[in-house]
Amino acid sequence: MVTTKAKSAIALGSNLGDSLTTLEAALTNLDQTPGIAVKAKSSWYTTAPIGPQQPDYLNGCAILSVELSPHELLETLLKVENEFGRVRQERWGPRTLDLDLILFEDLILETPNLQIPHPRMRERAFVLVPLNEIASDWVEPVSGLTISELVQKIDASDVRLC
Repeated sequence: MVTTKAKSAIALGSNLGDSLTTLEAALTNLDQTPGIAVKAKSSWYTTAPIGPQQPDYLNGCAILSVELSPHELLETLLKVENEFGRVRQERWGPRTLDLDLILFEDLILETPNLQIPHPRMRERAFVLVPLNEIASDWVEPVSGLTISELVQKIDASDVRLC
C-alpha cells in the first residue's frame, strides 16, 4: 500500500436500474473505503451510449485522494462494480455501474490490465465534460494539455446536464 496520498480521477457511468441512486451510492461506498476519500464530484450528465443499442447513460466524474497504488485502486473499483451487480457480457454493453480509473497524478502507465491515463479519455465527451467541471487545470500527461483544453477539441453536443 502507498503511504502518501495521491490524487486520482475516476469516471462513473450507469444505464441500468436506478442509475442516479447507484452512482451516488457507489461514491459513498468509495468514500467509506479505507485509503480513499472523495474530494470532489461533478454534476451528473445524460449521454448517448457507445456500442450496441441501449438506454442513455448517466455519467459523471470524481476526484479521489488515495493511499493506494493504481493497481490497488483498480481492484477496489472492480470490487465496487461487482457489489452493484455489474455483469460483463459484451464490450460497451449496458451496465448497472461502470467505474473507470482515468488519471492518477501525472502517471503514465501501461500494463496488461491497466492503462493510465485511460486510453480513450481524450476522445470521450462523457468523461471530459464532467472532469472539466472539477479538474479543468489537470494536465493529461500524454498530450500535455489541460482537461479544459482537451474538452474544447471534442464534440460535446450529446452531453446534457441532468
